[in-house]
Amino acid sequence: MVHADSSNFASGVTKEEAYKQVLEQAEALLEGFYVLDPKSSSSSTSKRQLILGPFQGKVACQTILFGRGVCGTAASSKETQLVPDVEAFPGHIACDGDSKSEIVVPILRSGGEGDVVAIIDIDCAELNGFDEVDQIWLEKLAVLLAAACDW
Repeated sequence: MVHADSSNFASGVTKEEAYKQVLEQAEALLEGFYVLDPKSSSSSTSKRQLILGPFQGKVACQTILFGRGVCGTAASSKETQLVPDVEAFPGHIACDGDSKSEIVVPILRSGGEGDVVAIIDIDCAELNGFDEVDQIWLEKLAVLLAAACDW
């Protein structure tokens, strides 16, 4: 998988083994994703949006409205967006021209029962860069983050 410059695993490691390792290290290592803009979550504001938190990677959008692009769609629907070809996704926001596929996983308050508080957004420079295995393990990571952080 391209675009994961800082994620190197031993030769022959399966995706499942790699994700297990990531989950074990997540509490200490992860700080970086789009988070709910607290100013947009008030009842007087009709336009909810995500704001960019600390992250690693190329240039990224600073804010994304709920319902706009892959990230905004994941935030408004509260459902993972597994996108094999970003060019085919209606309303895709092209922050990084090298991205060809994407997976976006919402992080929900209360481990899956509440409002969206953040999202995990991962791009790949290859078409079909993610599959159901990625989705399963990233959703587990989202639950872990929801429980571990004081949103």
